[in-house]
Amino acid sequence: MFLFSNVQAQIKVGPKVGLNLSTAKLSGMGISMNEKTLIGFNVGILFELPISGNLFLQPAISYSTKGSKYSVLSQEYKVSPSYIDIPVNVVYKFDLGVAKLLLNAGPYAAYGIAGTFDFGGDPVDIVFGNKETDDLKPLDFGLNIGAGVEISNIIVSVNYGLGLANLSPVTTDGEEIKSKVVGFSLAYLFGGK
Repeated sequence: MFLFSNVQAQIKVGPKVGLNLSTAKLSGMGISMNEKTLIGFNVGILFELPISGNLFLQPAISYSTKGSKYSVLSQEYKVSPSYIDIPVNVVYKFDLGVAKLLLNAGPYAAYGIAGTFDFGGDPVDIVFGNKETDDLKPLDFGLNIGAGVEISNIIVSVNYGLGLANLSPVTTDGEEIKSKVVGFSLAYLFGGK
């Protein structure tokens, strides 16, 4: 009981908001698509649990928009899926006196819940599923790496998420869709010692 209450007293939790700059690489479909950055957002809850000394575990849960813009034969297309994202990062904090420098890395999992395809101003809802008639697979996963600064209980950070899952439900022609996201976020943590 004493050990549990001591760990609970050190746990911090708080809101997190930020900006996403994302692209989704399409390949193997026999056409050339130049992907461009799509601006989105993320909002959620960040947790921080001490591991040992300057080492911490920072899981989070957030609503995150991803996707990409494409240019095909001078026509603009936009794919804008939204996910529930669950990153689990290990963070090392370097104490600089008035602030702490943070370096983090870890895996993430995400599940697609909404979004649209916009074909030249005519948006349609994304259908998530694993059948070839669906638009995108719902499950995404990958790796994060990032850095940040902590002043008092405020954390400003930048994170790069590299998608490892093929989001295309089409198995013919070697079609592959993988996401990449650069996220900027601001968090405030309550609690802990």
